[in-house]
Amino acid sequence: MDGHPESGEDLARAARAALVREIEASGAFEADPVWREAFAAVPRHLFVPYYYVGVAGGYERRWCEHPDPAARERWLRGAYEDAPLTIRMRDGDLLSSSSQPSLMALMLAGLRVGDGHRVLEIGTGSGYNAALLCHRLGDDGLVTTVDVDPEITEAARRHLQAAGHRPAVVTGDGARGVPARAPYDRIIATCALPSVPRAWLAQCRPGGVVLGPYATGLIALTVRDADHAEGGFLRTPAYFVPLRGAGPPPPEPPVPEGLPSAARRSDLFRFLLELTAGVLGPREAYELWEREGRPQRERYGLTVDAEGGRAWLDDPGGRYVWSLPALSPGGW
Repeated sequence: MDGHPESGEDLARAARAALVREIEASGAFEADPVWREAFAAVPRHLFVPYYYVGVAGGYERRWCEHPDPAARERWLRGAYEDAPLTIRMRDGDLLSSSSQPSLMALMLAGLRVGDGHRVLEIGTGSGYNAALLCHRLGDDGLVTTVDVDPEITEAARRHLQAAGHRPAVVTGDGARGVPARAPYDRIIATCALPSVPRAWLAQCRPGGVVLGPYATGLIALTVRDADHAEGGFLRTPAYFVPLRGAGPPPPEPPVPEGLPSAARRSDLFRFLLELTAGVLGPREAYELWEREGRPQRERYGLTVDAEGGRAWLDDPGGRYVWSLPALSPGGW
């Protein structure tokens, strides 16, 4: 790359094309193929001028302006791997990351964005997700992104401008939404939710969608009104940095000691434990899991209303419904 600006651009284009093929092969575009063009057009490397890679004994910082051309090439190639990238740390703790692109694609497809929709993103990160939304909608004014950390929002604003986009980048408590720019047709959270903030429902148009990570899954809620939303989980697991400012985290799931190894190793069983933490014990959850044929995530859902929140299996009015302390009105 040193002294050969075109070679860097060629490498970026080739790496981006390879990433798009990898995402396509994963099936993440199937629900809404229009996102393929957005990922092909938006240059991820502009949003991660540096990031951290885990190495023995700590982290290695990869940087776009490293004096060694080989190190700069490693940075550029790494920017287009289908992997999450740590972009901000403090005292060894992860504060912000650029999510795995195939997971981003699956979330964006699950959001069911349509032309003219107004979208609020909770958790700005690098700004890459906001840029994809801007490209898809063709109007930066339809996109708002909010983060509580001013360093994150300032950096994301620079990255977005470098990529030719100017959505509304707001520094504030994402749990409160951004009422000044409401109402929204879609709200997407890129941070783990201990609860579903009431403010999001109030700022979303009836029929709108709120999508975000909950209990190691991705919940897509359809909003009926300011006090009621309901929906099911997508098929994929999801692990994100928690939403700051949204109250205490939900109870830790119990450790499944004394259960068969198939349950202890199963991500689907751990999801059930996370979803019903504080409600079902490990043995009770295991018996249900086996009795119901080890359900996939898509069979579970959430209802959030004025009475609180409930998780359910198969049917919100069916046999398996659990009141969730984390989704109680007081927890919002």
